[in-house]
Parts: sequence; structure tokens; C-alpha cells
Amino acid sequence: RQFPGCGNIVTFSQFLFIAVEGFIFEADFGRKRPAIPIRNYFIMVAMFFTVSVVNNYALNLNIAMPLHMIFRSGSLIASMALGIIILKKRYSVSKYTSIALVSLGIFTCTFMSAKQVASDSSLNQEDGPQVFLWWLLGIAALTFALLMSARMGIFQETLYQKFGKHSKEALFYNHALPLPGFLLLAPNIYQHAVLFNQSELFQVPVIGLTLPIMWFYLLMNVITQYVCIRGVFILTTECTSLTVTLVVTLRKFVSLIFSILYFQNPFTGWHWLGTAFVFVGTLMYTEVWNSLGPFLARCQRRRPKEE
Repeated sequence: RQFPGCGNIVTFSQFLFIAVEGFIFEADFGRKRPAIPIRNYFIMVAMFFTVSVVNNYALNLNIAMPLHMIFRSGSLIASMALGIIILKKRYSVSKYTSIALVSLGIFTCTFMSAKQVASDSSLNQEDGPQVFLWWLLGIAALTFALLMSARMGIFQETLYQKFGKHSKEALFYNHALPLPGFLLLAPNIYQHAVLFNQSELFQVPVIGLTLPIMWFYLLMNVITQYVCIRGVFILTTECTSLTVTLVVTLRKFVSLIFSILYFQNPFTGWHWLGTAFVFVGTLMYTEVWNSLGPFLARCQRRRPKEE
């Protein structure tokens, strides 16, 4: 909110923290050989790093955070499209219907955001077209990142089929190998580190430590991101992919609502309709309705009979 271009320092901090943790506890200080050949991780990392950086830069191109969240929720569309093209997969009618709903939701939100950008009263006639073109470039960046992320998922799925599932190992290498790439972004990271140092001082509760408030925000972001990734990893080992997808979808929805209410982002009735399409379509794709039926039936059978 205060520094919209700080995505690189945030991503670098997240990558560094997870890489150090993985180097100690997963790679055993470099003594453990990876189960998947390292060259495959370099390919995956190149795609992962590109997606992260492009998504960060999209926020500099007049893309509002709610639209950013909704657009990235359309990963189902990209995954299905590339699955059909690359893996020659075929899907049921309900799957295609769910993708159509997600597509309609994203189109609705994108179109309404475009109208807001075009009609922004704070822009003069000279700045208006330029800002709108930057917004279009942001949409193009999000689209590219969406397709690249889907391609990375297909590549990862192929690797797991060939070498077995090694999610924690992949998590470590996906965050450790890109670290040298951040040298290309060093000036931007250093610039925002200086800006963070100049932010107002904040006293951390309980421990009483005083530090610039932006560094406190960054620290909390890194910790919560680590908890999030570890939580998803534990979920994937304990639950079905359906449960994981449903939980992640609900997490996105809660993030969206929080972003709108807490940060007072503009959100019209059309945006709500688009959001509903996106999340209903996502739930249809996970076939949660089919799972709820047997669950409710089991609950009904377990209910004690009335005297």
C-alpha cells in the first residue's frame, strides 16, 4: 500500500527464508542428494521465478489487488487449456461448465475494472490513455504469468509421475536455485530497503524492540508465508487433492474479502457477481458437490432413530 513496487524485496525475503530453512532441514546442509535430477529443477525454477517476478510487476501497472487475486484464481482455465493441448486430456461437461463460469467471472471483473480506470476523474486527458495502456500491459502480464504457471504445474506433474512425489524437496529447490537471479533485481531491492529504513519507527509488542514499521510488516509477511506453504505441504500429505483445492480456494476468498474491507478497495456489485462466478466455478471444478452428498448421507444414517 505504501510502496506498491516493493514486490521484489518481499519475494526475495520469502525465498531466502524458505531456502535457508530447507537447506538445514531438507537438504541436510547439502549432504542429501535430490531424488529428482537437478537439471529438472533448473527448468522448473526458471518458470517459477518468471511467474513470481511478472506477478509482482503487474501491481505496478495499475492492477488493483482484488483484480490481481481474482485473475490469478483463473489458474483452472490455463491448466485445463494446456492439459488439453499438451497432455491430450479430455474432461466432463461439468468441468467445461465450471471453466466457463470462471472465465465469465474474470471477464466481468476485468471489464468493470477497465471502466473504472478509463473513467478515473483524477486523470487529465493526457494521462488517461497512457494509464489505460499501462493497465492493458498489466493484464497481458497477468495472462502470461497465468499460462506460465499452468505450464509449470504440468511439468511438475510429469516429474512426479516419473520420479515420485517429493513436494518438500521441490519446495526447497524452487526457492534456493532462483536466489542468484535476484542479483538482477538488486538495485530495486536495495532501493526499497532504503525506503523501508526511512519508514516510521514501530515498537514490537511484548519484546519491546523498536524498528521501522515496514521491516516489521516484511517480517510478518515472511513468517505468515512460511506458515502458509508449510500448511499446504502438510495438507497435501494428509488430505486428498479435492480437500486441498477447496481449502486453498476458500483461503483466496477470505484474502479477497479482507483486501476489500480492510483496505477499502473499490468493489461494485458487478465485481461481486464476477467473484461469485469465479469461486462457484472453482468449487464445481473440484466436484465438491459430489463429495457433500455421500457425506450428508453418512451423517443422516448416523443420526439416532427417534423413539
